[in-house]
Amino acid sequence: MTSSPDGSRLLGASDVRGLATRLGVRPTKQRGQNFVVDANTVRRIARRSGVGPGDVVLEVGPGLGSLTLALLEAGAEVTAVEVDPLLAGALADTVAAYAPADHARLRVVEADALTVTDLPGPAPTHLVANLPYNVSVPVVLRALEDFPSVQRVLVLVQLEVAERLAATPGGKVYGVPSVKARWYADVVQAGTVPRSVFWPVPNVDSGLVELVRREPPAAPTLRRAVFACIDAAFAQRRKTLRAALAGWAGSPAEAERLLVAAGVDPGARGEQLDVADFARVAAARENARVAS
Repeated sequence: MTSSPDGSRLLGASDVRGLATRLGVRPTKQRGQNFVVDANTVRRIARRSGVGPGDVVLEVGPGLGSLTLALLEAGAEVTAVEVDPLLAGALADTVAAYAPADHARLRVVEADALTVTDLPGPAPTHLVANLPYNVSVPVVLRALEDFPSVQRVLVLVQLEVAERLAATPGGKVYGVPSVKARWYADVVQAGTVPRSVFWPVPNVDSGLVELVRREPPAAPTLRRAVFACIDAAFAQRRKTLRAALAGWAGSPAEAERLLVAAGVDPGARGEQLDVADFARVAAARENARVAS
């Protein structure tokens, strides 16, 4: 446990285990619950996120409150979305006990982050979270779509997921998450986190990934069409785009025509295209529909 100048405290390993014992919480694999027990790690995440006074953080899956306390310590407001009713109910009391001066800047929402569409208080400017491994990609993409006020994202995820999100065209792990994330943002890996800072200790490595919002490569109304094109291209990633997009386009010949119209080689494969390429292909299809 470490203290700030104002007397607030962060959670250490003994604090986390003590809170869990008092609440009767047993971390479950089903919800991907691995709690951070190292104060230096959550301070590092808060510092890298760049949040401070005036920022409003959406935190998904706050758990016992380790990262929540670090974000509040940095001066941000925090809207914490927690699906576990026991953890959601205890978070405000934990903050009141460990950081009473920061308590007023916390809002807790008991909800599933994959379905919540309305948040109390000011619109979030950041998403910062230690995300459950099994829902990390959909949570990030959905937050960027549903909360356009979110300008920066910093999430702690399974290292493999961080690598996939940050991958660039041509790489072995470049795929659907890599392309869709770049519809919304520039993406970079932001470091690794050792297994030892979690309780229970996971059997996979973890990493930080940072996303900074930018303008999409096409009109927002085209997003669904672009994402459908991406899904089709990677569903059969070993095939050429002419073959992989045949069902999406209506036929191999029509897929080839659209690809050529978009300036994309029909003999290329999905992993060779960036999001702007996919946007042009989807736009060519939409234009063809309008013309017909």
